[in-house]
Amino acid sequence: MLSEFGYVLLFIVTGAIFVGIALFASKLIRPDRPNEIKLMTYECGEIPFGNARVQFNNRFYVIGLMFLIFEVEILLLFPWAVVFKDIGWFAFAAMFVFVFLIFIGFIYELGKGHLTWDIPKPKIPEYIEGIGVVDADYADNQKRKKQSEIPV
Repeated sequence: MLSEFGYVLLFIVTGAIFVGIALFASKLIRPDRPNEIKLMTYECGEIPFGNARVQFNNRFYVIGLMFLIFEVEILLLFPWAVVFKDIGWFAFAAMFVFVFLIFIGFIYELGKGHLTWDIPKPKIPEYIEGIGVVDADYADNQKRKKQSEIPV
């Protein structure tokens, strides 16, 4: 006889087998006619140009993490506030330490300057006739060359 965990393992294995069968069947049935348009990166109806590997500002990541930290703090504060009268002063002290540590982390992030939002000027790629799409630095260098070649 299987134990309770054996039933769970049997359920997981059966589910994995069904998923494998479904993926294999869909691979056999689907049409496979790749072309240039189907292999192109989808950009919401826009024709993609340039390199997709652009530098992403890390401040978005830091702000997202800070949001998650404070969201979890709020989720932990609500149940505590509901049962505050029943759990006593020890729980109050524990929650005070918890909020204090979160506050110290917030002050640390502020002191490091991670929450100041000075956005650097973006480098927008440009199209140069005969060359194609190039980054802004290359385009600026080409413009300076052309200006220096113009006879006075």
